[in-house]
Amino acid sequence: MPDLGFLHTSHFYELTALLTLAAIVGFIGLLLRQPMIVSFIAVGVLAGPSALGIVQSHENIELLAKLGVAVLLFLVGLKLDLKLVKTLGVVSLATGLGQVFFTSSIGFFIGLALGLDTITSLYVAVALTFSSTIIIVKLLSDKKEADSLHGRIAIGFLIVQDLVVVLAMMVLSAFGIGAQASEESSAWIQIGSVLIYGVIMLAFVGLFIRYVATALVGRIAHSPELLITFAIGWAALLAALGSHFGFSQELGGLLAGVSLASTPFREAIVARLSSLRDFLLLFFFIALGSQLDLGLLGTQVFPALLFSLFVLIGNPLIVMAIMGYMGYRKRTGFLAGLTVAQISEFSLIFVAMGMTLGHVSAEALGLVTLVGLITIALSVYMITYSHTLYRWFEPFMGIFERRVPMRESVDDQYNLERKTYDVILFGLGRYGSAIAEHLRKDNVKLLAVDFNPDELRRWRAAGYDAVYGDACDQEFIGSLPLKLVKWVVSAMPQHDLGLTHEDPRLVLIDGLKREQYTGKIAVSTQHAHEKEALKTKGADLVFLPFHDAADRAVERMREVSS
Repeated sequence: MPDLGFLHTSHFYELTALLTLAAIVGFIGLLLRQPMIVSFIAVGVLAGPSALGIVQSHENIELLAKLGVAVLLFLVGLKLDLKLVKTLGVVSLATGLGQVFFTSSIGFFIGLALGLDTITSLYVAVALTFSSTIIIVKLLSDKKEADSLHGRIAIGFLIVQDLVVVLAMMVLSAFGIGAQASEESSAWIQIGSVLIYGVIMLAFVGLFIRYVATALVGRIAHSPELLITFAIGWAALLAALGSHFGFSQELGGLLAGVSLASTPFREAIVARLSSLRDFLLLFFFIALGSQLDLGLLGTQVFPALLFSLFVLIGNPLIVMAIMGYMGYRKRTGFLAGLTVAQISEFSLIFVAMGMTLGHVSAEALGLVTLVGLITIALSVYMITYSHTLYRWFEPFMGIFERRVPMRESVDDQYNLERKTYDVILFGLGRYGSAIAEHLRKDNVKLLAVDFNPDELRRWRAAGYDAVYGDACDQEFIGSLPLKLVKWVVSAMPQHDLGLTHEDPRLVLIDGLKREQYTGKIAVSTQHAHEKEALKTKGADLVFLPFHDAADRAVERMREVSS
């Protein structure tokens, strides 16, 4: 190991070394298409005493780590708009609670079978139920699937998981109070006092939401810099009050977020604080890594692999079984299920709290950290290449679908059998809708396809034919009335992965070829360099929306000038 003692002659040198290491490891993670949380955990382990031993200013790192957790939970609280919680669909609620129940139950017995004690097994089992909202939303957004049916269901049960996180931390705090009391009577007194303080704080937050929040934040929002300063200060203040009154800094930070969630400025706060959250969480993982002994982690490899297999395979199967029972197609259940094939940063925070309270040992934290590294790293690829995985496993998944999947009724398909169309258009976004409007004006018989239920309702309300579907669903493509169709047009939003075999446009072209479609195919792209590649793959016409619009604008200018 190199001698890095000179770094400890100054806190600034130490911080510089940590940030440099984070940048290097983060860049390697970026090349491997890994989310930053994986890189941050790796930085924490490398900077810890078992590797490079960079961390010496433990108090400073702990301070930044606590602020990072407070900001993280503040942002989670901002997403927990009470109005939004009330509108949670039955499927999101049932799937979220069902997954939490079955995952924690099975995980608990796996822990006991591995020789873990009851408390440690319980902690690990609960930690396995939390999935990373940050990672899943990022991946779904990159693939332009956040508005799809499976994307909406996944985001819905992530909200349910966030609520379970809150309840779990409340229970954990209550147990911590009892553990800190030396006598049973004093324990009950402390718990009672915390309950009273909790009611007072909830009442304060309720009054703040009702009478103060919107007006106050509206005035502050005139200065974006002040808005962010206020948000951080508010999160830190309520986190400090939560700690002072005995129900943890984490819950205080979350209440701070909830208190601002109903204001019209929450999205602006989330957007501006997300980068700061990621920066501060780096120090949480550095603090975490400084508590881990790599020698002890070696003894946790087999249990970590077993728990990881359960999370990577068992969690998606649980979601698929629940969604199949509720009447969803196996494809929807599979794509939604893959989103829970990892544990989250909350899992580590939860177990770290348990270690602070003396409920579990450092070995348990190391075990959950290893599970986090394995499942997050692998699930990124599982979600990224979800459609390919579905095509591989589709023949074996019939047990996860009812004979008639009533929540995704095929009434659209059997109505289509009696109709003929000139054009089938995939994608009803801004560009697709504009194309559709022009085609309708020319009396073209058009069928629109989209996986966003809101767009379909809007289009159908206008009296047009539209059907729910996904270009990556080969079964759906086979159900389309392609015989007399002259053009199939793809105006779908493009994900950020480039032209891979997961690209919906390429999957659509392959599906049409498989169905022996004889008409023309048109696709859109925002990147001129993809034009020839798309034509090689089978596109007859490639739209370049921005270039085409620019050409038309110049033509009109010339017409006016002449």
